[in-house]
Amino acid sequence: MLRAVGRHLVWTVDASVEGVHFERRWLSLAEVGARSFHAAVSDLAAMGARPVAALSSLVVPPSLGAAAIRRIAAGQAGAARELRCPVVGGNLSRGHELSVTTTAIGVSRRPLTRAGARAGDEVWLVGAVGLAAAGLAWLRSGRTTPGLPDARSRRAVAACVAAWTRPTALVRDGLRIARVAHAAIDVSDGLAGDVGHVAEASRVRIVIEEPALRTLLGPELLRACEVLKLDALSLALSGGEDYALVAAGPSKSRPPRARRIGRVEKGAGARLEAEDGKLRPLGSGFDHFSGRS
Repeated sequence: MLRAVGRHLVWTVDASVEGVHFERRWLSLAEVGARSFHAAVSDLAAMGARPVAALSSLVVPPSLGAAAIRRIAAGQAGAARELRCPVVGGNLSRGHELSVTTTAIGVSRRPLTRAGARAGDEVWLVGAVGLAAAGLAWLRSGRTTPGLPDARSRRAVAACVAAWTRPTALVRDGLRIARVAHAAIDVSDGLAGDVGHVAEASRVRIVIEEPALRTLLGPELLRACEVLKLDALSLALSGGEDYALVAAGPSKSRPPRARRIGRVEKGAGARLEAEDGKLRPLGSGFDHFSGRS
């Protein structure tokens, strides 16, 4: 039975599938469990909801036995304690690949959706973007940090890998944002694509200001991109899996940890504004059906 007197119930379902969202060689089984849990609860954070319970469904290949399942469960349990979101049920079955599907349930007095952004709003970012994509690029490269030339490079790459392997759902920030914002979303499929979802749902145009976004690209991302020979701005826009929060709201109400990265205007679509004022389409995020950004 679900009951939330005086509040709204919100919920989300998120799947983490081996070969699509992760490879086992990149993560411990405990990290698989924790990472999938934070990814699901991040959706509640974007709605301004406090998590209260979760359901977990595991599909486990024959190559993994009871000890492996316990390690996955231990990772989930650690994340559940951290987020104060107990696992209250679920299901276990055999299958061809490892997958973890998490249903997260939350409560909110004022749930945020993607549909409330208004012309005149600022666009805010809470959290980092680009780090997880750089970490994933490093893991895919097959390189190891001992081979890097200096300690600064090793620290930068390690920070990016940690951002991908151990993300954090920004629940407290989501609760603060919900008090003042008109719309929000978490950055799971890439900033460009997720901002586009808000623009479409809200029937407005969102402009991301490139100079403002560049100021938020931290030294770890910039150094890691030097090592990987990748463009930091491109990763920030299209990388995804950082589980940062993007919101639209009035400038006078911007929360302390929120940084302005753009604006909302009348119109449609999402644009990137260069330093010279020229606009270009922002592009799309990760497409789960094509597997492309």
